[in-house]
Order: sequence, then structure tokens, then C-alpha cells
Amino acid sequence: MGRIFETRKHRMFARWAKNAKAFTKVGKEIAIAIKLGGPDPAGNPRLRMAVQTARSLNMPKDRVDAAIQRAAGKDESTLLEMQYAGYAPHGIALFISTATDNPTRTVANVRSILTSYGGSLASSGSLDFLFRHLVSFRLKTPAGSIDDLELELIDHGLEELERDEEELQILCKFSEFGTMQRTLEERKLEITSAGSVWIPNSTIELNEAQEKSVHEVIEALEEDDDVQHIFHNIA
Repeated sequence: MGRIFETRKHRMFARWAKNAKAFTKVGKEIAIAIKLGGPDPAGNPRLRMAVQTARSLNMPKDRVDAAIQRAAGKDESTLLEMQYAGYAPHGIALFISTATDNPTRTVANVRSILTSYGGSLASSGSLDFLFRHLVSFRLKTPAGSIDDLELELIDHGLEELERDEEELQILCKFSEFGTMQRTLEERKLEITSAGSVWIPNSTIELNEAQEKSVHEVIEALEEDDDVQHIFHNIA
């Protein structure tokens, strides 16, 4: 089979590892959602969002159900959602969301990674003015007028709509998540992902070398098992 087989096998294993890590992150999202709002998706918008994300990742239904049962049974009740602000090189702000059973370990790891790449950990809340907390839905671009759809969704909490050739991104306030999700589903729009996001109010332009150095920090943070999401203000 030779080199081609080995290359394919490496890519296959890398994809499996990526999927496993993504499923673990979603499992933690489900656990935290249930801890905060209970195991009934109908009355827990955050749990609905987590389950929607699991579907978009093609997470098997039995794994989703097992994650819900495990969290409802208090097996993961020790998980805490912790958020950290920091700086990468070149003045780039980072918003780092984590899920952990040991905040002391997590903050030490985050600080160590940031400083080892020339960044720093900032005080809690110090960067909140740089970001807005919203919910993002990504949809397959539907047929028909996008302008008409945008006008219609404004009545259901739409903050922003961005588009490219294949997808739309719908942004709304977190409090409007349930309303927006029902609206999109009622219109038979295909949701490819949903999640909580921190959108920068302004961005910083970097050259190619600078951007590469920042992404090295982000990739190192993403390798930490406690880190769930990272948001930045690179243009």
C-alpha cells in the first residue's frame, strides 16, 4: 500500500482525533447547560443550542443521549464554566471560554501557554468592552431573497446577517436564542451549526507573519482539554 496509504491513514486518524475532541467539548457544553437550566430542552435554550451543535458535528444520537443522561444524573455536576481574558502578541485580545472541574489547574495552564508565546493573562472582565456576547446560527443559503429573509428575521431578534456563497450567519442576542431557533426551524431553513460567540467591536490588522504567531498561541490553547472556545479581534 505504501506511502499513499500511510498518508491517508494519518489523515483519517487525525480526523477521528479531531471529532473525538469536538464531541468531548460538546459533551461538556451539554453538562453545563443541564447544570444551569435542567435536562428538558424545551425549557432550556442553552441545552437546545448544545444539542444543535452536536447535530451539526454529526455526533451520534446515542452519544448525545448518554451525555444528557450523565449530566442529569449529576455525574458531571463538578464542571464549572470559567472565562478568561488575555492578550496574544501584537496586542490581540483573546476571550477564552473553558469548562473545568479544577479552575486552579485551568487558569495556571492558560497563563502558562499565553506567557510562553509572548502573551499575558488579563484581569477578569477587563476586555468585556471589546466584545459582544451573541448567538450564532449558520445556515445553508436558502433559495429566494436574502434581503426579504433579513427583514423578516429582524422581527425575531436578528442583530446581524452575514453571507457568503454557501452559508448565512445569523447573529442574535443570547436571550433571543429560543425565538430565533424556532423561527428558523418553522421556515424549514437548514441549520448547520449554532453556538455562543463573542464578536469583537473592532478589529486589528496584522501582516502574515504576525497573524501566524497569534494563531500559534490559539492552537496551543485549543490543545488544552479544559478550553472550549477562543475568540479574538484579528481583522
